[in-house]
Amino acid sequence: MMNSSIRQPFCRLIAAFVIAAASVSPALANWPQLNAIQPRGGQRGTEQIVTFQGARLGDAKEVLCYSPGFTVTKIEPVNDGTFKATIKVAADCRLGEHAFRVRTASGVTEMRTWWVGALPVIDEKEPNSEFANPQKIPLNVTVHGVIDNEDVDYFVVECKKGQRLTAEIEAMRLGNTLFDPYVAILDTKRFELAASDDAPLLGQDSVASIVVPADGNYIIQVRDSAYGGNGGCQYRLHVGTFPRPLAVIPAGGKPGTEVEVKFIGDVAGDFTQKIKLPSTPDSHFAVFAQDAGGVCPSGIPFRLIDLPNVVESGDNSNHANATVIPQVPAAVNGVISKPGEFDHFRFHAKKGQTFDVHCYARRLGSPLDSVMYISHLNGGAIVGNDDAIGPDSYFRFTAPEEKDYVLSLHDHLKKGGPTYFYRIEMTPVGPAATVSIPRMVQFSQERQALAIPRGNRMAALVTVARRDFGGEVVLGATNLPAGMTMNAETMPANLDTIPVVFEAPASAQLGGALTDLTATHVDPKQKIQSGFSQFAELIYGMNQVVMWKTEMQREALVIAEEVPFSIKIVEPKAPLVQNGSMNLKIVAERKQGFKGAITVYPIFNPPGVGTGATTIPEGKDEAFMPMNAAGNAQCRKWKTAVLATASVGNGPVWVSSQLATFEVAPPFFAFQMERASSEQGKNTELFCKVQHLTPFDGAAKVNVLGLPPKVTTSELPLMKDTKELSFKLTVDKASPAGQHRNIFCQAIVMVNGEPVVHNVGGTELRIDVPLPPKPNAPAPAQAAAKPAPAAAKPAEKRLTRLEKLRLEQEEREKAAKAGGDPTPKK
Repeated sequence: MMNSSIRQPFCRLIAAFVIAAASVSPALANWPQLNAIQPRGGQRGTEQIVTFQGARLGDAKEVLCYSPGFTVTKIEPVNDGTFKATIKVAADCRLGEHAFRVRTASGVTEMRTWWVGALPVIDEKEPNSEFANPQKIPLNVTVHGVIDNEDVDYFVVECKKGQRLTAEIEAMRLGNTLFDPYVAILDTKRFELAASDDAPLLGQDSVASIVVPADGNYIIQVRDSAYGGNGGCQYRLHVGTFPRPLAVIPAGGKPGTEVEVKFIGDVAGDFTQKIKLPSTPDSHFAVFAQDAGGVCPSGIPFRLIDLPNVVESGDNSNHANATVIPQVPAAVNGVISKPGEFDHFRFHAKKGQTFDVHCYARRLGSPLDSVMYISHLNGGAIVGNDDAIGPDSYFRFTAPEEKDYVLSLHDHLKKGGPTYFYRIEMTPVGPAATVSIPRMVQFSQERQALAIPRGNRMAALVTVARRDFGGEVVLGATNLPAGMTMNAETMPANLDTIPVVFEAPASAQLGGALTDLTATHVDPKQKIQSGFSQFAELIYGMNQVVMWKTEMQREALVIAEEVPFSIKIVEPKAPLVQNGSMNLKIVAERKQGFKGAITVYPIFNPPGVGTGATTIPEGKDEAFMPMNAAGNAQCRKWKTAVLATASVGNGPVWVSSQLATFEVAPPFFAFQMERASSEQGKNTELFCKVQHLTPFDGAAKVNVLGLPPKVTTSELPLMKDTKELSFKLTVDKASPAGQHRNIFCQAIVMVNGEPVVHNVGGTELRIDVPLPPKPNAPAPAQAAAKPAPAAAKPAEKRLTRLEKLRLEQEEREKAAKAGGDPTPKK
């Protein structure tokens, strides 16, 4: 069954189950996982059995594919973690990488890739790890193999003189594991005719090509570049006479047109070919070189944009000979063909004209590390850039006056060669937006595709990256599964991420769709281009560097079987004030028989608001989620949602609350707290001046928090006309001495029957150790009857020092009362 979306066709693979009803186990209400698809690819125009492996796949219903060309005729469960699918691959299916997901009755899996080639597939057969004993294979096949630790695989092919022989490998690109392959072509004397570790066009993968020098056998060697390997290091090795260019000029064209391109870097020589371009832009589009020897296994990325092409001509190594761009905007294409080369393009611009200037080189598979700048004709540079988007260059240029300018380009390290191709696009500045769902868990695709149980909800954060416009944004969706709705508030101008809740009615049919999420300006007169883009990062290297990732241009949404609980937020009737706190009530509705604990997580916090997780205990129906607002929290009404998860069956279930409203408001009053001091065992007072900011009814309750141990006080009422509060502090003899900070007041006002908690003021309390008693104080009766022994003289001397301190203190007090000099006399 085929549907359409805005950008590209969506192929939904419906499986016909040929299984007796009695053999089907009941679906488990939890989310499935897809870890691998085996084999890792197949030949177009064929039908084959593909194995999907993971967890909780026993109730698989459908395979979702992000591109057309596939039909599933049968799904056969093997066990809860595995099923087999019979897949027909169309004869015109696009070559290369394709993205798959599995929809089960209970959810949707992460994305995994599957590769389509033009050649028949054979398996590697051991033993083939010795040069003298290679596996014999015919030309023009794809070998599916594995490299184990310190393994080297050898293959032998018979060739004729003058034939092109190419060996291209898909290894890192398969997205299985960190596998950096090495490929070489050798003759029977073990002389290496061509070898490749990393090819810029293929990332960490490799390609080796030769023109066969003589009739005979030739050996293909495959290994890990560091002689590593493991059972996960699978590869697809394409061996044949097909062309393998490494560059293309021009590297883009207008959608819907036919363009003649020149393929560069093929071992048999450069050649031209006409390509019919699709009518709609597609970031996955690539061009495939083809001749009598076949078609290259993977294409060269090709830009689709409505710009006229300009190709460099002649010696444009200086301003005087610069290639002329007839008019801008335009796209210029060329090659830094030798080390030290500079390319120059001359164009005319009017004063104030502004362009985004992008160099596409590494993003298209070129080895070029570009440095790009615009200069006055025969003058100095105005603007330039080295690395802006990876090694590619970008800047924005505004013409300071109407005249001719020169766009220049060279390699950062002054390198060059026949495959150092580039494309520079000079485009007008216009508003655009990219919509995405951010990663929720590091190194995982968890909750980036969403399953919404029937009669329930699921929330996600949606991010909008604005370019060259501001203001509020309205989110939308096209091609939602039948019956599903999307609830989202208008995105405020100062935010780029808000929560969105998808809801499925209890009557909805199980199903799924790849959905376009869109962003439009709140003002319909302002037109912006928007598209969805989300990357699945499949392979990480050292220091968490992404080695291979795949872009998805639509969001996967499915309606799943019901689950035994749902949750909702009880919307607060009172506001959360700045420098205040609140307990948000979360209520669970359980189906009969489900008593498990439910963990609740926040998904969105407005600026200045913090929220903590909570758990609804086993057998209970509610819990409270703590919320706090900073002093600078943005005041307004906000929409939020929370996520909830519980263990059901043999895996986790995720649902969400509705979009609920709560308000962040200014505080009702402010406190100015004076410092206080006392001695251990002596009471004191803490004074607070009250400034009323928002009128309130009734009496607030005020407590002092943060007091040190053994210091207590009582709660005081605060009326709307109270100007000052005085707290009586009881200080115990055992209260710790020192300077005690972070003491504040907590004031609670009741609004609509709910507490509004303020954390206001701030001060410190100093507690001193009492001075020793005076020396002339009457001694106890028992001590007076008995004179002190002579041995007590050292103690008398120590007491005299303390006595001196006490006398000095008394003199200060007397002088202060008399208005004299408080400096003690010596």
